[in-house]
Amino acid sequence: MNQAAIIPAHGADEQLLLKIDRREPVADGVVTLIMTSAGGGALPAWSPGAHIDLVLPNGVTRQYSLCGDPADRSRWRIGVLHAPASRGGSEYIHTQLRAGDALKASHPRNNFPLEPAGRYLFIAGGIGITPILPMLAQLSATNADWRLLYGGRSARSMAFVEEIARLAGGVVDICPEDENGLLDLDACLSGHEPGRLVYCCGPEPLIEAVEDRCRSWPAGALRKERFSPSERHAPLDPGEFDVELARSGQRVRVPADQSMLSALEDAGCTITNSCRAGICGTCLVKVLAGIPEHNDDILSDQQREAGEVVLPCVSRSRTATLVLDL
Repeated sequence: MNQAAIIPAHGADEQLLLKIDRREPVADGVVTLIMTSAGGGALPAWSPGAHIDLVLPNGVTRQYSLCGDPADRSRWRIGVLHAPASRGGSEYIHTQLRAGDALKASHPRNNFPLEPAGRYLFIAGGIGITPILPMLAQLSATNADWRLLYGGRSARSMAFVEEIARLAGGVVDICPEDENGLLDLDACLSGHEPGRLVYCCGPEPLIEAVEDRCRSWPAGALRKERFSPSERHAPLDPGEFDVELARSGQRVRVPADQSMLSALEDAGCTITNSCRAGICGTCLVKVLAGIPEHNDDILSDQQREAGEVVLPCVSRSRTATLVLDL
């Protein structure tokens, strides 16, 4: 993951006011929202792999990957899976939102950037195709060497298949589970191939299966993005510690049974946040001293080792005091 792609937040991000231009079904249980600036004009630039925080009228904030054309600054596109048992975001979008409705959104942020490589393997499951789709379009336009392994419950549930088929170059394997069974991960992940990057996004069982096959690979050879926190990360690690706010000198005690983010908020510190589960990167802050205990699903191994940033919603401290750039 590109260190420069992750930008610490120090306060409330400026929110954008959007208008839904079109709402289109693209597969069973999947709709796209085409959104434009409510005031007209160009939207902020973004790169493949980026997502936005979408603030819905019901007060729910959720993250959605941008899956349109980064060169088209007049509109943004997201794809949303209907998950009635979810936390309320997709249900509201599928049952309540219509063309013409206004929404608020954050500026794009990219925790899943497309890095230079000799060749690429993309593994997508279901709605996990959304951050990968603009990557494929960019690589297709530059005649890069890429392959996509795309699985879903059925052909009718798999979005953007026709769009993918129109891309030049690359090798595409469309694998509906009801016709072909599960993705053959053993065949494409039999060993590390120097010069190849593997990108994976999809449901947690798919990501865990890919991780299991890549555990012995060099750091950075596998890039992944989750839609929910991994089970191996406990919400809170035991032990109290202090956080020092470098800009004011204020010290905040973080109890063993409270998250760092929550303790900072109780102390009057404003930190932009959204998922509160370590998967969106919104609350990232810079570490000036101390050693963080990382419990997120965002940072790369190199970033964890460097210890220069931390996500306070889930992470803690290995040292008695953690000094943050706040």
